[in-house]
Amino acid sequence: MAEHNELGKAGENAAVAYLEDNGYVIRHRNWRKGHLELDIVAAKENKLVIVEVKTRSNTQFTMPEDAVDLPKIKRIVRAADTYIKLFQIDASVRFDIITVVGNKIDFKIEHIKEAFYPPLF
Repeated sequence: MAEHNELGKAGENAAVAYLEDNGYVIRHRNWRKGHLELDIVAAKENKLVIVEVKTRSNTQFTMPEDAVDLPKIKRIVRAADTYIKLFQIDASVRFDIITVVGNKIDFKIEHIKEAFYPPLF
């Protein structure tokens, strides 16, 4: 596995551990349906929480959350809509971003709640 893929997997594992430590129940990791994908689907306090995880070794050139641009948001929202319909979920939905920066031994995690809302177009 390429080094950046290993870093991404380690970052996602750290994000899952962070969420579980903070009372979230993980419903799915890397959920896929066709070309649609959600990094983490969690639940807490009767909310469905869709979490996009961005892992970087450093922030020298850009912040990890900057990679979640409008086209990425549209794909996440489309995937979330499919997930909600498929599993017949009747709960409010929140879209979060978790940034994981560092190496596999010493990550800095930031949880951005309500990082974005579904676009209205």
